[in-house]
Amino acid sequence: MAKQHSPGFEAIVNDARSRIRECTIADLKRRLDAGDRFFLVDVREESEFAKSHLPGAIHIGKGVIERDIETKVPDSGADIVLYCGGGYRSALAADAVQKMGYTNVVSMDGGYRAWCEADYPLVRA
Repeated sequence: MAKQHSPGFEAIVNDARSRIRECTIADLKRRLDAGDRFFLVDVREESEFAKSHLPGAIHIGKGVIERDIETKVPDSGADIVLYCGGGYRSALAADAVQKMGYTNVVSMDGGYRAWCEADYPLVRA
C-alpha cells in the first residue's frame, strides 16, 4: 500500500522526477544478480538502514548526501543507484546529486518497500 504524502511534498518530488532517471526493483535485482559494479546508496535514516538494507548498499542519509557524497563516491561519473523507503526521498536526493555534477545517477522507484514486497534479499542487523 502506497503511503499518502502531502500535496506540497508530492509536487517537489514530481518536479525532481522530471529531471532524473529511475529504475525498477526488477532492474536493480538483475544488475545485482549479474554482478554489475555500481554504488548502491541507501538514503533512508541511519536507524532504518541499521535494521535492514539491500545487499551491497552503503548508507548516506538524504539529510547529509550533499555534504558526504563526494567523500564516499569521489568520481562524479560513477554509476550510482539511490533508494529510500518508497522512492520519494531517493528522487529528491538524485536531483540534488545531479546538481552537484554527478552524471550517472538513478533512483529506484518503489524503494525498500517494493523490494521487500517482491521478497528480494536483505541484509538484516
